[in-house]
Amino acid sequence: MTFLFPIDAILLLGPTGVGKSPLGDAIAVQGLFGRRCHHLDFGSELRSAVSGDECSADYSAEELDFIHGVLERGLLLENEHFPLAKKIVSLFLKRASFRQQDLLVLNGIPRHAGQAKDMTRLATVHALIVLDCTADDIFCRLWENVGGDRTERIDDNRGLVEKKLMIFRERTAPLVDHYVNNGCAVYRIRVSGTMTTDRTYQELRMLAAVDPPVALVAEPPER
Repeated sequence: MTFLFPIDAILLLGPTGVGKSPLGDAIAVQGLFGRRCHHLDFGSELRSAVSGDECSADYSAEELDFIHGVLERGLLLENEHFPLAKKIVSLFLKRASFRQQDLLVLNGIPRHAGQAKDMTRLATVHALIVLDCTADDIFCRLWENVGGDRTERIDDNRGLVEKKLMIFRERTAPLVDHYVNNGCAVYRIRVSGTMTTDRTYQELRMLAAVDPPVALVAEPPER
């Protein structure tokens, strides 16, 4: 399976626990902008890498040790770690049988401006899906597992969650301005402590229908 970089992508942004992963899965199942979509959940890829299953075989012992540290301490991959990020993305695309006319849903990468610049080699982000949620509602969603995706997460203790919320505010939230300045469409959805994935997806569909990114709909892909 071959394709040319950069590929078309949209980016899910929001703090931990807001429901990005369930929404990304819904987009992958139901599609968006008339495209076949693939949801790259970067955090899930990291957890799979260190799970000991067949995915672990794709990484060296040093890479696995580093990924363990990232997960245990709630860290971000910095610019110098982009080769590992590129490897994770490339392995996902191969496993998903990604086709040139497909759309990649990015979740968990890029997480800061340095990564965003590096990611331009791999993907062109045409739209942002920004999920807004208060800290209180986030903890409600986590404890109630509203999205159904928090079972046996090793990075959901309160201390790590608070650290990740701080990192999001300081380093990831500014990505909105970065992409707006590059002409990306922005779909902003307010998520409550009990809002379901189905409702979030329907709100996204309505927003996208009103103002779709020109680059994604000007020439509908061949099926």
